[in-house]
Amino acid sequence: MSKSELALFGGKPVRTEPFPRYNTMGDEEREAVLRVIDSGDLSKFMGAWTEGFYGGPEVRALEAEWAADVGSARAVSVNSASSALVVALGAAGVGPGDEVIVAPYSMCISATAPLFWGAVPVFCDVEPDTFCMDPAVLESLITPRTRAVVVVDLFGQPADFGRIMDIAARHGLVVVEDAAQAPLAHLGGRRAGTLGHIGVFSLNCHKHIHSGEGGIAVTDDTALAERMCMIRNHAEAAAGPRGETDLCNMVGHNMRMTELEASVARCQLRKLPGLMEARRDNCRRTMDGLSTVPAITFGGLREGATHSFYLLPFLFDEAAAGVARETFLDAVRAELAPTRGREKEGVKIYGGYVQPIYWLPLFQRRVALGRDGFPFNLAVNVSYERGLCPVVERLHLRELFCTDLMHAAMAESDIDDVVAAFCKVWEHRSELAATGE
Repeated sequence: MSKSELALFGGKPVRTEPFPRYNTMGDEEREAVLRVIDSGDLSKFMGAWTEGFYGGPEVRALEAEWAADVGSARAVSVNSASSALVVALGAAGVGPGDEVIVAPYSMCISATAPLFWGAVPVFCDVEPDTFCMDPAVLESLITPRTRAVVVVDLFGQPADFGRIMDIAARHGLVVVEDAAQAPLAHLGGRRAGTLGHIGVFSLNCHKHIHSGEGGIAVTDDTALAERMCMIRNHAEAAAGPRGETDLCNMVGHNMRMTELEASVARCQLRKLPGLMEARRDNCRRTMDGLSTVPAITFGGLREGATHSFYLLPFLFDEAAAGVARETFLDAVRAELAPTRGREKEGVKIYGGYVQPIYWLPLFQRRVALGRDGFPFNLAVNVSYERGLCPVVERLHLRELFCTDLMHAAMAESDIDDVVAAFCKVWEHRSELAATGE
């Protein structure tokens, strides 16, 4: 055989220069941080029922601006989206022995948040093309113990909230929308995050916009908003002076956002539309380029929805390619360079996403809080066996791949290199098949 063209076998790669890093920080954030530092008030929260219970001016301004931007009555800031999910379920009254239906394919907190209130997660399989919770499976999982649902807008596409909210209304369930990956996405003219009873956004450093860490919960329900404010900030200390009569879950934490984080988040929120436009343009260019590869298809866009593309997901047809997904992707990654500043993480093309959450040891061994199996020992007919969510497992092991090499810092020439790597490997796929992998 003549010398291979594929970089995996010694050929010249498509690209050796690192891809640009996604960095949304600039002079605006620098000036905002200095303004807060000069004020001397890095946080103005007080863990008691005083004027400072709701935080300082930057926190309050961010909450007002975020609520207005998404079209919600209230926004509640916290120190992370993980905390936002915990306070949301607490505000909804979730407690020991309740069942909360969750997604199996997401950041793990989307499924583990119920555990903090002694509730039992129940996993719902996903739709094979949008990767969001399947409403038909959801309804089949509801029991008299079901109290809430945590729905994830995975990769940036809203779930089928028309059907989900109808199901929730018929069964009296609270719906928490995890929109951490979906800022500026829409469904039916409404913003992601406003489609359930409570919506959660992330300001973690890996998201579209960020303040290092941070999260926002939004709702149109004033009572839920107030209960989230209580739980984030030592509810037990404020409940009496506030005159709170419903003490369910009024055990608080310190989940407060600082003035520094809020000042940065305010700047970032103003940048979001421009960053999203560039990201969507890059995704369209990538999808157009890869449409020439028969084994690769974009999963699909829900009717009436827009996509925020936290990651760009594709489906891979191993039968059409004649090689396994990982064999093909290994060859593509060999053609490209990593991202500048994140070289140790490799080329940002992933086979699958995170592993199905119920594969984690805490679910497989049913050990979470304490040593006696709580709250799993309260569960009735709840399974975490492999094979539980066959669509998710098939996607993860064989069909799904995704990339973040389409973010707003990527130029058209960068996108073209990514596409060229895929096309090159496709043209030479017979060499991969010959390896027998």
